[in-house]
Amino acid sequence: MQLNTSMNQPWHVGSAGGLTRRTMLVSGFGPQPLFIGLGLLCFQNFAAAGTQMEEPLIDSVRTALSSAIANHAPPVPEFADTESRLVYLRWLGSMSQRLIKKKPDFTVRKEFLQTVWYESKRAGLEVSLVLGLIQVESNFRKFAVSSAGARGYMQVMPFWTRVLGDGDASRLFHMQTNLRFGCVILRHYLERERGDLFLALGRYNGSRGQSPYPNAVLGAQRLWEIGSSPLK
Repeated sequence: MQLNTSMNQPWHVGSAGGLTRRTMLVSGFGPQPLFIGLGLLCFQNFAAAGTQMEEPLIDSVRTALSSAIANHAPPVPEFADTESRLVYLRWLGSMSQRLIKKKPDFTVRKEFLQTVWYESKRAGLEVSLVLGLIQVESNFRKFAVSSAGARGYMQVMPFWTRVLGDGDASRLFHMQTNLRFGCVILRHYLERERGDLFLALGRYNGSRGQSPYPNAVLGAQRLWEIGSSPLK
């Protein structure tokens, strides 16, 4: 699969949807395994805002993250062959049915899922993982705001717009901007934790090393995998 990325971005989507080796090395990131085979628990009504902690970033990492965040036109997936397109369309149809109660309008639902697919693949993340994280963080509410001030679908803390963008925290209520920030931040935490998804999720939530939040996200992820039971 190929994605339409007329972005001049430093994080290019490779054949597997992740960052290419060249750009990962240039940005100071090394190719690390993404370990998802962790103990998954069933998702319950657990919710906690992504209170990411502001940490110093070396210039090369800050530059790479800032470039990855740069906003561009809405994503439109493109595919190298018919089979790849059919796989995507089957995924879109299945996920659309599961999301219908959260987002009744078909056009809104389709645009949301298309953007989640695009931004997840662009950052080298499992799409089901990102959907699970969104479910735990905001329950798919675009304008969700936590008590700590985290905003939007992926509950991004406003300081990230100052560190990586123009400082306009209101942009975190823009769908693609929020999803891009969230995916790039989670990818960054995965690199910091050398591919340890459990620790990366804890860092995203501000609860590194504690199990409730990672277990909730990993449990919710199962609901968004092809072949799993639909949401009720």
